[in-house]
Formats: sequence, C-alpha cells, structure tokens
Amino acid sequence: MTSPAAGDDAGNPGSRALFDRARAVIPGGVSSPVRAFNAVGGTPRFIRSAQGAWLTDADGHELVDLVCSWGPMLLGHAHPEVLAEVQAAVGRGTSYGAPTEPELELGEEIVARTPVERVRFVSSGTEATMSVVRLARGFTGRDVVVKFAGCYHGHVDALLASAGSGLATFAVPGTPGVPASSTALTLVLPYGDRAAVTAAFAEHGERIACLVTEAAPGNMGVIAPEPGFNAFLAETCRAHGALFVTDEVMTGFRASRQGQWGLDGAVEGWVPDLMTFGKVMGGGFPAAAFGGRADVMSMLAPEGPVYQAGTLSGNPVATTAGLATLRRATDEVYAHLHAVGETIKAATTAALDAAGVAHVVQSTGTMFSVFLCEGPVRDFDDASRTDQAAYAAFFHAMLDAGVYLPPSAFEAWFVSAAHDERAVQVVLDALPGAARAAAGAQQGAAR
Repeated sequence: MTSPAAGDDAGNPGSRALFDRARAVIPGGVSSPVRAFNAVGGTPRFIRSAQGAWLTDADGHELVDLVCSWGPMLLGHAHPEVLAEVQAAVGRGTSYGAPTEPELELGEEIVARTPVERVRFVSSGTEATMSVVRLARGFTGRDVVVKFAGCYHGHVDALLASAGSGLATFAVPGTPGVPASSTALTLVLPYGDRAAVTAAFAEHGERIACLVTEAAPGNMGVIAPEPGFNAFLAETCRAHGALFVTDEVMTGFRASRQGQWGLDGAVEGWVPDLMTFGKVMGGGFPAAAFGGRADVMSMLAPEGPVYQAGTLSGNPVATTAGLATLRRATDEVYAHLHAVGETIKAATTAALDAAGVAHVVQSTGTMFSVFLCEGPVRDFDDASRTDQAAYAAFFHAMLDAGVYLPPSAFEAWFVSAAHDERAVQVVLDALPGAARAAAGAQQGAAR
C-alpha cells in the first residue's frame, strides 16, 4: 500500500469517480452530511476495507484512522475475535423479530457497567434520544424539554433547535423541515451556564419533563463538564420533579469503561434518571439503547402505556458484535487508549506550538479534540472561534501524509486498541507538516 500523494484530487481518481456516481443517486453523495468533506473541501475518501488501525481507500492508500467510525471501533477494525462471533451469529440467521440471548446478555453487560436498572434496544442514537424524550414526557405528564446549545442528540425534530434571545426563552427550529411546533416546547441554554439552568427551572420548572445533555459534549469538539456540573443538573432536575437524561451515545464505554458517568457520577455520587447509548455498544453495527430507573422504564409498553417499538431493535448480529466488543473492552484496553491519546495530544501541541498556531487540546477520558483558537473552550460560542480554514489545511496535510482525521473542526478524535507504535509514528511524523500548513493558511488569510 502507498500513502496519498496530493492534497488535491489528482491522486484519488477512484474516490473521485465513486463520488461522482454517488451524487447522482444519493443527496450530496453521502448518507451523513459530515462525510461529504464540505467543511474541509476536496473529495471524500471512499473506503474499501479496514484492518486494525488502518483504512484502505478506493485508490489503495493506507490511512491511519483517527475517526474509528466516529467512535465505535474501540478494539480496532475487523478484530478477529469479534468477527468470529459475528460470523457465527450471521450463520444462525440475521434477524428473527423475536427475543434473543445476545440481546439479553448485552443488556446485562450494560446494566453491570452503568447505573441503569433496565435497558431497551433500538437501532440508532437518534432513536434512543427520541424515545427517552417520549418516555420522560409520559412519566412526568409534562411537555417541556431542556437542552444545551452545541449538544447534538441525533436528528430528532424537538432537539434540532437553536437558542432564543434570552437565558430561558423557547427555541426556534435550527434546520428547514422542522416545524416551529416541534421545537416550541424545547428550551435551549448555553452549555455550562448554571445561572441559565436556574432561571429556566425557576420560570418553567413545573412544565419541564426532562433536561437532556451530552454527558460530555463531543459534537462541538470535546468539552469536559466542569467538576460538579452534571451533579448540579441532576439535583436541579430532582428538586423540580423533572428527569435528568445523560446522552452517552458517544461517551458511553468510550470515555472510560463506564463512560463519562464513570468519570464524574460514580465519583460524585449521583445517577441520571435516564441514559442513552450507542456507537461502542454496537461494535460497528447499527445498534443503540436507552435505559434508566426501573420505575421510569416500566412505563414502556408492554409493561406501561408509553409506546416504543422497532423491527430490528435488539438485532442478533448487532447485539453479538456489541457484546463481543464490550467483553473485550478491559481495563488494559482503556489504559492503552489513554496512553496513545496522551502521546498524540502532546505531539499535536508541540507541533502547533512550533508553528505558532493558537490552539487548545481538550479531552475527557480517552476522547479528545483540537481547537485552533485560544482556550479554554467551554461552550458553543467558544468552539465557534476555532479557525476552520486553518483546520482544513491541517486536515488535508495530515491526509496527504496518511492520517485520516475527522473532516470537520468540531469533532472528537478517536483511537483504538489496535493503534500500535507503527500507526502512532505515522501520526507523529505527519503533525509538524500539518501544523505548518495550518500556520500558512492563517498567514494567507491575514494578507
């Protein structure tokens, strides 16, 4: 295999041809917007295969993967033991529309690792957050939902909202196609702002069904919550009879063995009422879940009146992959992820410092991201200051050197248990040139 040779598309005719074909039949040529490279420019790489820490694109270029399918590939791609269990599951049948043992065992594994007492499976993180909002409303008999600007909870209508003008004003739709009625009961607050939370609950507390937050935001770049912030949210919700929902679709079983909750809730002594999970718990397959207190979860049909269903929920192949992944996600694996992450973070800081590029590297557990602006970054407004043009130059320089980063300045970087010395060295070798490219972009913009 070879490394890509050019930042333009000259060295990537295979991906270029596939992208042209894709745009004729798929909107934008992709099935999820960030994959289109619109934020960084150029042609998205079509991936033919993956093994361990490496991707192979349509032109045969080998790339060190720091996206890891946006988090799920904790053990690396095509882990042989996971593949063996998945292949055996496929051999038994791909879908039954009935309860299965892998579904049960994955539920037991999730309950053992987290504070949830009951869990229900779905097929995507969006389904999970949609379901917890419905469940919270059904349990409390209230309608208002509180969320934070910059926190992403899937493309649920009620949560695709932007903030109003005040601390506790109701939201307006954040994207065409979402009617105002869908967000009229959503309050959007600045992340980390305790005064805004207090004001919202003081004015609307009796109407608030739940507050939902990313346990640690990762969709505007990684922003670890201030110590005690999630505990404050939990207590505020409890005092007003609302449910506290932590979205761990990204952080669950990724930030630590117990997700973000293992880094704060388990230490500070609080538990959320409901949680959402995805990504790692599916082992690379479309699987997600939500869970929480037994009394709240018992409101779900068939035990209770809140309806939720899915033909492929708890799919035997997907739950087998998730179970195989979690059973191998040992303390040693998390120690390796942490060590690799620390090495890459330190080298990134050194390279950007040497090139004179303002930046801050932020992390929670084994997740991290790089903001090309002065830090710290504490909320969406801060994150918006990152230099996107400089990141685009940085991204393409890394890609040319054989490293696949998130094609957006507002995403987390991920490593896996398969990132060995060879893979890490490719990243370290690429960073100085990429930092100089970012500096050049900034100098060019200043002229």
